[in-house]
Amino acid sequence: MQTNELREKYLSFFETKGCVRKPSDVLVPRWDPSVLFTPAGMNQFKDHFLGRVKLEFTRATTCQKCLRTGDIDNVGRTAFHHTFFEMLGNFSFGDYFKREAIHWAWEFLTEKKWLGIDPGKLSATVYKDDHEAAKIWLEEIKIPQKRLQYLDEDENFWPASAPSQGPDGVCGPCSEIYHDTPDGAVEIWNLVFTQFNRVGEPAPNGEHSNLRPLPSKNIDTGMGLERCAAVLQGVDTNYHIDILRPLVEAAAEVLGMKYEPTTKAGMERSAMTEDAARRLRRIADHIRACAFAVHENVYPGNKEEKYVIRRLLRRAVLDGYQMGHKEPFLHLLVPKVAELMQVPYPDLSETTTRVAKVIETEEEHFIGTVDSGLDKCEKIFSARAGGASPPVISGAEAFDMYQTFGFPPELFETMAAERGFGFDWSGYKKEMEHHGEISGSAEKNLLFKDDPLAEIKKTHKTEFVGYEHNECPAKVIAILVDGKLVQEVVGGVECDVVLDKTTFYGEKGGQVGDWGFLGSIDDISEYEKDEEKSVGIAFSVYSAKVDGELIVHHGDGFLKIGDTVLTSHNPFTRQGVARAHSATHMLHRKLRESLGAHAEQQGSKVDEDVLRFDFTNHQAVDKETLQDIEKDVNKAILSAQAVECEEMTVEKARKMGAIMLFGEKYPEHVRVIRIRGDLIEDSIELCGGTHVKNTSEIGLFKIISESSVAAGIRRIEALTGKKAVEKVMHDSALLQSIATTLKIPAEKIPERVQSLTEQVKQLQKQAKTADSRRQTVAVNVDDLIKSAETVNGVKLIACELSTDVDAARQLIDQIKQKATGVAMLFAIKGDDKVTLLTGVSRDLVDKYSAVELLRRVVPLVGGKGAGGRPDFAQGGGSDASQLAEVFVEAKKFFG
Repeated sequence: MQTNELREKYLSFFETKGCVRKPSDVLVPRWDPSVLFTPAGMNQFKDHFLGRVKLEFTRATTCQKCLRTGDIDNVGRTAFHHTFFEMLGNFSFGDYFKREAIHWAWEFLTEKKWLGIDPGKLSATVYKDDHEAAKIWLEEIKIPQKRLQYLDEDENFWPASAPSQGPDGVCGPCSEIYHDTPDGAVEIWNLVFTQFNRVGEPAPNGEHSNLRPLPSKNIDTGMGLERCAAVLQGVDTNYHIDILRPLVEAAAEVLGMKYEPTTKAGMERSAMTEDAARRLRRIADHIRACAFAVHENVYPGNKEEKYVIRRLLRRAVLDGYQMGHKEPFLHLLVPKVAELMQVPYPDLSETTTRVAKVIETEEEHFIGTVDSGLDKCEKIFSARAGGASPPVISGAEAFDMYQTFGFPPELFETMAAERGFGFDWSGYKKEMEHHGEISGSAEKNLLFKDDPLAEIKKTHKTEFVGYEHNECPAKVIAILVDGKLVQEVVGGVECDVVLDKTTFYGEKGGQVGDWGFLGSIDDISEYEKDEEKSVGIAFSVYSAKVDGELIVHHGDGFLKIGDTVLTSHNPFTRQGVARAHSATHMLHRKLRESLGAHAEQQGSKVDEDVLRFDFTNHQAVDKETLQDIEKDVNKAILSAQAVECEEMTVEKARKMGAIMLFGEKYPEHVRVIRIRGDLIEDSIELCGGTHVKNTSEIGLFKIISESSVAAGIRRIEALTGKKAVEKVMHDSALLQSIATTLKIPAEKIPERVQSLTEQVKQLQKQAKTADSRRQTVAVNVDDLIKSAETVNGVKLIACELSTDVDAARQLIDQIKQKATGVAMLFAIKGDDKVTLLTGVSRDLVDKYSAVELLRRVVPLVGGKGAGGRPDFAQGGGSDASQLAEVFVEAKKFFG
């Protein structure tokens, strides 16, 4: 059975059981602070399990794309471990329980209509105290006693060992189903029965009185798609199923080899070593994980989920590198990933070019430093070898490798472990904290954190009426002080207030929240008759944020539960924000039109007449293009186009061409903002923000900067309305002031500035030449030779010079004329770079090369390559902070 068929059969089967089929959640749930990546199918249903939302359905089934790194060292080594994988699941929120979950699992696995697996090849496990589940297996399914095992809490409880070790919160026993294979039993399905709430520690006698029954019992089951497919296809590893083996083989092909693994039985030998086969499987896993993540706009970086993706990419690059391939290759596999996964995830094919470019950029950056990094690793290992006790790689060394060469500590640890070395992770983390570079963890284990508003969310939501109204009467339904619910609050105490309805926009989607006040109303009926009736300020609102279906107003004042208040946000700020938000949509449309569809939104911030927009592009946007974009947006503003708003199904929005960001989670009904135009193609985006009703209200659009945010991501900052006008007036006055000073017309300023710049450059050059001559004279060649340090018979002169490059070259020539057996390394700092010059006397060129010396040290200053002659070479980089290490490395070169 093909993997795509298995996926569809599973979902169809549970639909016949009344489960609602839901799509996979995104891989990176940015709204969930407890995890970096979606680790399991249940993640998108956390609020359903906890009863925090009104249930529209009580049964569900999904195929969820997941990413975990807890077992990363086993990826490629074992038959069944992955970072990226798909999890088939069926769920119950207070509906069906153990009997149905067990019976349906058995039916799906054994009935010919579905999978038709021989029951004699299946076995099960239950938690040792779960007699209810055991009875169902033995008496109703009639599984033989010898095929049912009773296991302890570390194996058959979720979370593992929860009764004894915690954490507190929702938990329950589980029952696992195994399939016999020639190599032993393989777990293919886990049925979790979440029926308890753990509260505190167990009793001293070991009884689990700390497990309190939940009022509503739930089911959370998970079947590994790849594992089950491997069983059905009769292959000995997940990596040989139909959607993975072609990717492993493609990885081998781009590396110039053929994938021929040794069979498990060992009867058929292969020309390929098991080490190479393992690396190819790991490459296939990691490129699949990274392609999905980058597709969802998670780019390699130094923090949290971005660091995980960088780590995976660099592990895969290093695998290829250690098999002799020293050029970028991972990006070539992206189209193959999209091809193999096109049935369940067709949108992958829409971003292959962008995803491949991001990955290629990261590969190039890492390969530029990997030689030096590996060499440094080996030197560290050599220095530690031969000791009386097992050597340990220090945290400082690991961090230096990461900071200097971008060498992931996990790779360093893996290489160290292969040599029997320990690794000081705590020391490394301290170094990271000290330098402010916390990488984050892929699994934070905070799935069900406390929520003081949990009970409120079960029965209330805040109705937002701010699209149509500037004011509305509302009732206070919750007040929080320091995270705790209170009945009332007095002035001077900052707190959070929840209302049943509001006109305040809660910060989301990049748009800032509103500010204003809540007014006290003595008689709401009288106010509604006469809106001019006096309203006193009861509560000042500093900001508003969204929390689930609630809008939380932060501020201070006098309020109590049940009060009726009048919401009143600042209308002038709201209008300025609306101008900036509508302009952001027009900018986005124009960027995609000018640069291509790859110019996708990566983030934004919309404030009062100020906007910041991050987008994908691998190079700076040139000045002419920026001018054209600004001009066309302003023409569209002057054309006075209507800004239309309509609520519709997400499917209808997709068909009308609305921009939808990969990695975003959209509800079934969405709000669509459409700005029609001739100069700019129609802007159609899903958006919950506030907007102007006509583009003419924006007034003016002015770009003030374009810059780099990260590799492949650019940022445009711009102004609208009042602030754009103020900027233009300020710049105009400044220009006129300069024109007056230079006594020329304003239009002549560029020409005069160019002329003055050339004059300054010429004068600086003359001054620098004169200065360098004086400095060259000041440097005594004989003194330099006398100061040389002898290293392995070579007189090494290594130092920093306060001169220019030409003068340093002259020094090298003079030294070579005066001395033999001498090598030189000079460093010269510039404004934003450092230049390195190396030389060796003629009698040494047969043994030592100036080019090789330079190649050894130039990566330390951020350089990538080096060129020159055997007796002289020159290169450089942008990081002068490592010069001390450069000189140390030079000594090691000759040592």
